Amino acid sequence: MSRVSRIMIGIVVASVAAITALPAAAQANLEKLKQMRVATTDLNIPLVPQTGANADAIKNNLKSIKLPPGFKIDLYAIVPDARHMAVAPSTNMLFVGTRKTTVWAVTNRNSGPAATEVKAFAPSLKFNVPNGVCWTRDGFLVVAEHNRVLNFPAAEFFYEGPDVAVIEAVPQGKLIPVEHESYNHGARVCRIGKDGLAYISLGQPFNVQPKDKVDEFDKLGIGGIIRLSPFDGSKREVFARGARNSVGMDFNPKDGTLWWTDNQTDGLGDDVPPGELNRSTKPGEHFGYPYWNGKYKVAGSPAAEDLKDMKEPAGSIFPQVEFPAHQAQLGMAFYTGDRFPAKYRGGMFVASHGSWNRTEPSGALINFIPLKADGTAGASEVFADGFRDPKTKQYRGRPVDVANLPDGSMLVSDDFAGALYRITYVGE
Repeated sequence: MSRVSRIMIGIVVASVAAITALPAAAQANLEKLKQMRVATTDLNIPLVPQTGANADAIKNNLKSIKLPPGFKIDLYAIVPDARHMAVAPSTNMLFVGTRKTTVWAVTNRNSGPAATEVKAFAPSLKFNVPNGVCWTRDGFLVVAEHNRVLNFPAAEFFYEGPDVAVIEAVPQGKLIPVEHESYNHGARVCRIGKDGLAYISLGQPFNVQPKDKVDEFDKLGIGGIIRLSPFDGSKREVFARGARNSVGMDFNPKDGTLWWTDNQTDGLGDDVPPGELNRSTKPGEHFGYPYWNGKYKVAGSPAAEDLKDMKEPAGSIFPQVEFPAHQAQLGMAFYTGDRFPAKYRGGMFVASHGSWNRTEPSGALINFIPLKADGTAGASEVFADGFRDPKTKQYRGRPVDVANLPDGSMLVSDDFAGALYRITYVGE
């Protein structure tokens, strides 16, 4: 095994302490909320300040963002550690996940250009990396944590107080085997399909999984996407295999195919392998990893010398789009509004978080990818850029996710600045 492989695996394994079980108080609160009993006596939830020096500085940074003619970007809300977003179907609010212990409720009470209130959702519970948030078709909020899935009935109507009704769809420690818990690649994302099932990505906890984990991870869906009932965890099956760490997905509303990003292998240089945008058309497809990353062969490379004799997975599917290496494409969404120019309607916006291990930093931008008439991807283009200071090369922001608002505008989350941005088209 090469020095690169030993270092990358060592980062993940040698220093990892097992993620602990929920504290007793949090578990007790969960049991109370499942029975619709009172868990918290203080009904007041502190609000996140939306004005002041921090908000002013973020607004000033947004002046550097480059967009196509006719578009503008504004601060929508201060949301600490903002990651993936779930826009409410019936009210002017949304929920925002984080990689920490909070899910945020973001409300726009006056239907203006910015949110008016941000506060913690269900603070009587202790979330554990509640990165993934999504809605069922009948208005249940699903929260996919590192190793648990919770479901909140009518969350957009009953989030005002600290106690909310909750369904424990997948109990703590049952989403993946506990022995595979890791701080690496533990942020889940979710979407609800037309079949009513929750599609959840399970990033695998290594840079490249070792030889003795490849078959096991394929069987479990680790390094892939599973689907299950968002209400009781039943009907579970592995939907897509052969990924590394997908942290973004969305269904094409026209044909129902599932599109998803995938982050590439580290430690192989500045320019390989590519980031991926994939298209799943049916259950059971294999997308090549860890043999392929894009069209770069990882098996047998310095990052995975123990896989030098690995056979190529049968029927490996290559990405629809290959992005520049190490930009870390995360959240994505099909544009479903009618306010952007015609070229953007029905296409995809993909958030690039930005590189952490590249000699010259790259990424921290939003890409747009149109669809061809046959439903496959057209050429990717940069839509929004300027989140890095051109002189210092430092990040001013790191986009994580994109989401449609009902008025045809688009939200972008940024976990570095701790903010949501709203992009609108005002005309040329």
